[in-house]
Amino acid sequence: MTGRPMDTGDGIYDDGEWISWDWINGQLHQQEVQKEYPEVDPQLAMLFGELVENAQFYHHMTGRYLQIWGELGELYAEVKYGIARHKPHTQGSDGKLGNDYVEIKTISPEKGADHIHVKRAGNFSKLLVIKISNDFTFEGRFLDRKRLAKGTGAKARVSWSSLDPEAAP
Repeated sequence: MTGRPMDTGDGIYDDGEWISWDWINGQLHQQEVQKEYPEVDPQLAMLFGELVENAQFYHHMTGRYLQIWGELGELYAEVKYGIARHKPHTQGSDGKLGNDYVEIKTISPEKGADHIHVKRAGNFSKLLVIKISNDFTFEGRFLDRKRLAKGTGAKARVSWSSLDPEAAP
């Protein structure tokens, strides 16, 4: 299946052709990704994994973080929860999940505070806060817009600890 010369250590011979272990392992990896992220194209989920690995490697090599937190948070939301993201620069919300418009905010590992600020004027019915830890693990928590604290300011403050980890999308 690779078009290159092979011997018995490189793969298996089946139905008149050689199949490489690399190809077989790639198919198994894709099945694992589909099982973990069933809501999205496995290619996109694998791309997300590669981006996270590269960001980790960059941090390990340089001691610096790549400033791609918002994009990684939104991509995680798409991969993990099946959120259909809007086109870039769409005002009001970042994507749609079923009939709900979703605003996505990300807490990065280098952020000193454990909260986010969200515009009260946004066009969203759910808020999804993604927290990325120092070891590049991702966690998401949802909040219905009606549960935002009342106030007069342009932005509402939401702390990670106030979000219910069991809240369903």
